[in-house]
Amino acid sequence: MIKDTSKVNPLENEAIYIIREVAAQFEKPVLLFSGGKDSITLVRLAQKAFYPAKIPFPLMHIDTGHNFPETIAFRDRLVKELGLELIVRNVQDSIDEGKVKEESGRYSSRNSLQTTTLLDAIEEFKFDACIGGARRDEEKARAKERIFSVRDDFGQWDEKNQRPELFDMLNGQIHLGQNVRVFPISNWTELDVWSYIERENIEIPSIYFAHTRETFLRDGLIWSSDDDVVYRDENEVVEERLVRFRTVGDMSCTAAVLSDAADIASVVQEIRDSTISERGARIDDKRSEAAMEKRKQQGYF
Repeated sequence: MIKDTSKVNPLENEAIYIIREVAAQFEKPVLLFSGGKDSITLVRLAQKAFYPAKIPFPLMHIDTGHNFPETIAFRDRLVKELGLELIVRNVQDSIDEGKVKEESGRYSSRNSLQTTTLLDAIEEFKFDACIGGARRDEEKARAKERIFSVRDDFGQWDEKNQRPELFDMLNGQIHLGQNVRVFPISNWTELDVWSYIERENIEIPSIYFAHTRETFLRDGLIWSSDDDVVYRDENEVVEERLVRFRTVGDMSCTAAVLSDAADIASVVQEIRDSTISERGARIDDKRSEAAMEKRKQQGYF
């Protein structure tokens, strides 16, 4: 049974309103889809926004090639079942073309390389609005970004020059070359998302639930060793642990948490009891104090 339903329903209504405003104000929107819980929630909200018609814009995934296999398999199955259009653009292509350089070493990740691939895809398809699942509670740079976040013709975000958002007035007017990043669940918390998933009985990738996995410890975090993507020192011992993932990014920068939460109700309770942010398991956010803000300034999601 869902608790705090009085909080969930107004958030759903707000998100649906925002998604409909995107369809009304922009010529060529796209929904950024990773196969994670937040983008899956966006898909359900978009379904409700346009029901009984189909979602009137495509989904797009910027694939680093280092995603968890469970997430990619879920992504492909979901879009097939719903009959949605999925556009995939690969970071590997940007690497092969010499547009970005692959990192190496202990903390290497392709996460920051997504920006170039994303900006190229926006230009390729002439998207003027990109709907994303970022939330203000995730990270302080996201906390100060508007729901309609205008990016310049280089895809960059100017945090000091944002439009005011008064009441529910969303101004989507942009100049030639600009585009807007839209965050319908910006005002949701992690608990709101999980409560909504529980209420709506939304299927999500198995990686979010407790499972036995070969892992090793580094910097106090639990890393998967089931693949050849995550760098591991010879002295880092692999052990079998019961874990799950609270957030799903690249394998190289997303750590697991110890958990026996095997169903949605258990996950919801676990989140209620947690005192640590879900982004606490994302090493890419720890590279510097302003890591996320700098990436957003460069054109990140």
